[in-house]
Amino acid sequence: MDSVARIVSCLEEAARLTGGLPTLSPEQLKQMIGLSLEKGFVFLYPDVPFSLFETWKAHYGQQFRDDNPTPHAFYPGVTDTLDTLKNASGKVLGVATGKSRIGLDRAMGETDSQHFFAATRTADETLSKPDPLMIHALLEELGINQEEAVMIGDTSHDMLLANNAGIDAIGITWGVHDAATLSEYHPVAIINTLPELLKLP
Repeated sequence: MDSVARIVSCLEEAARLTGGLPTLSPEQLKQMIGLSLEKGFVFLYPDVPFSLFETWKAHYGQQFRDDNPTPHAFYPGVTDTLDTLKNASGKVLGVATGKSRIGLDRAMGETDSQHFFAATRTADETLSKPDPLMIHALLEELGINQEEAVMIGDTSHDMLLANNAGIDAIGITWGVHDAATLSEYHPVAIINTLPELLKLP
């Protein structure tokens, strides 16, 4: 799901409304994608008093839920790929995300994608990436062993989550982080286009 533009726009506006925060570039802001808001705030603003967090969080939530017009959208070909993975290949699909439950449900509603996924976990329901609890909870719910699971993600936070959870990872390069960054975490594959995913064993 391509939510980078929306998240960055919401982060920019939340910082402006909060005040007292350094101005960060879109490239800097998107490095927190995948983390919970609390971890993301500390990641982005390590020298800012944490007392500003709740105000910033409230502004971000208001932007993400209601005020920001930037749409969520799937990357081209994602719907067909999800359909193939679930229905033709018989894969069990889940979501482990740094979004809140409200944010994930909204994104899935906008893309009509809920039916593809057997289980989901959000950062406000469990511990944030890269803590492995999110993955372990999904595997337990779905009855899947670690050696049968793979995490597909576009950030270093996704790759580290997989490492910490003891599962394989596949990096995708059309999201947040590039191949060089993803490769530092030793994924079993790095792909540059969506059709490559269906060719992997």
